[in-house]
Amino acid sequence: MSIAAQFRSKGLVSQLSSRIREVTPKVAARLGRTVSIMEVCGTHTVAIYRYGLKHLLPKELRLISGPGCPICVTETSFIDHSINIAATKGVTVATFGDMVNVPGSWESLADARAKGAAIKVVISPLDALKLAASDSSRRVVFLAVGFETTAPSVAATVLEARTQRLDNFHILCAHKLVPPILDALLQQPDVEIDGLILPGHVSTIIGSNAYSQLPERYGVCCAVTGFEPVDVLAAMLMLLDQLVSNKPTVANEYTRAVRPDGNAQALRLMHQVFQPADATWRGIGPLDNSGLALRKEFAEFDAERRFAFDRSEARDDPNCRCGDVLLGRIEPEQCPLFGAACTPECPRGPCMVSSEGSCSASFKYGRFAAG
Repeated sequence: MSIAAQFRSKGLVSQLSSRIREVTPKVAARLGRTVSIMEVCGTHTVAIYRYGLKHLLPKELRLISGPGCPICVTETSFIDHSINIAATKGVTVATFGDMVNVPGSWESLADARAKGAAIKVVISPLDALKLAASDSSRRVVFLAVGFETTAPSVAATVLEARTQRLDNFHILCAHKLVPPILDALLQQPDVEIDGLILPGHVSTIIGSNAYSQLPERYGVCCAVTGFEPVDVLAAMLMLLDQLVSNKPTVANEYTRAVRPDGNAQALRLMHQVFQPADATWRGIGPLDNSGLALRKEFAEFDAERRFAFDRSEARDDPNCRCGDVLLGRIEPEQCPLFGAACTPECPRGPCMVSSEGSCSASFKYGRFAAG
């Protein structure tokens, strides 16, 4: 049993943090610099800020947030397209709540709703399907945003729409895949990462083996973990253990939920309805085969085909540094808009909107965690 696993079984945050403070200076001395660990998942980011975990760590260890917030990485042009669809007569746009306040090029979905557009907040894609079933005179477009975690449930909903023969239900797909963005991230010349805390929710679907290429190609240490404070600290210690031994691998702290090969049934559903497709990521731009698109057999449910829109005119706020925050280039507080022009009540970028956004987490918890 590894040191991390021993501490995990005891559930002692203080002993874990003490061990991290003991090991980190030795690793930093060998590297000749600060040890940089990125938590990929937005839920991990929130946990780190909420529980004040940064304040338990030594100065030689830097935690940085990554592109693991699905709302945050969704491109502005998708918001613009969604607003354009919502303005179409006889159409209702159904979306998760976080998407409503994300700024587009000119306005948000909330702004469009205030002007009379039919925009409904739902808590699942099946709720959107019920909207379509309840009124056949209106088309319902569900905004399918998220990583591999949510894609299987959207796939199941599309299959159910076919079973019910609901030809007024569609999805506008912005699903993205985690392994390709990590490959792209580790190829960035100005991003230095020694270890990755990998997302627990995504990994329950795709499995820990889905990341095996990362240590092999880039020599980066990896650990899949859960979301309690002891989970996150145990993952950090696992990464430090790998750095001490100089044997990067993919460790799995979250064995109670994540299997090496993932969830076979969920993966079958996802692959039955979707196929890999090029996608655009905020902060990086277009990446080959880093997203999902409906297979041609399900083209009748594809809002992209039914509602044409020129996305090339989309524009981002030039003062918003959300893209740099997502890549770990800057901390949220280093954005000139943070906490002044950009707050949760008046967001200028998606990282301040989403409940999983780094800027939102820092604004809500970062100022008080040390107190």
